[in-house]
Amino acid sequence: MNNPDIIGLEKTDINPIAEKLNELLANYSVFYQNTRGAHWNIKGSDFFTLHPKFEELYDNLVLKIDEIAERILTLGATPKHNYSDYLTVSTIKESNEVSDGNKCVQNILASFKILIDMQRELLDMTEKAGDEGTNSQMSDYITEQEKEVWMYNSFLGK
Repeated sequence: MNNPDIIGLEKTDINPIAEKLNELLANYSVFYQNTRGAHWNIKGSDFFTLHPKFEELYDNLVLKIDEIAERILTLGATPKHNYSDYLTVSTIKESNEVSDGNKCVQNILASFKILIDMQRELLDMTEKAGDEGTNSQMSDYITEQEKEVWMYNSFLGK
């Protein structure tokens, strides 16, 4: 017996969810690497503020990457793992803006918008499929990220 049968979900319902989760995984992975780049290369008067904040963010992102991959496996699908795959499906693009603090924060905010929009789409999909596990995971991510958006916007004076 496979995972979807045991957890009571229909394979026809969860296949599109797993596909969307793989797309989300790709976006998280590119966002993670962009944030690492900003952490490594940030310069200027905001260095001591942003350097540890970016590390905190990428540490959080890598945990979510693992959780999303494990959820894909729980649903009986295979998480993609190649950056070449990620770059073809990710809406978040690789960033070369990694040393200017304000530009890095603006990129982070743009990335959060993409993730939150995708996660809201997954909320709708998972509610219809009765997939409470994925639904709860996405809801938790959104709640946390909305607060992060507020804090990064506050840094920019918005």
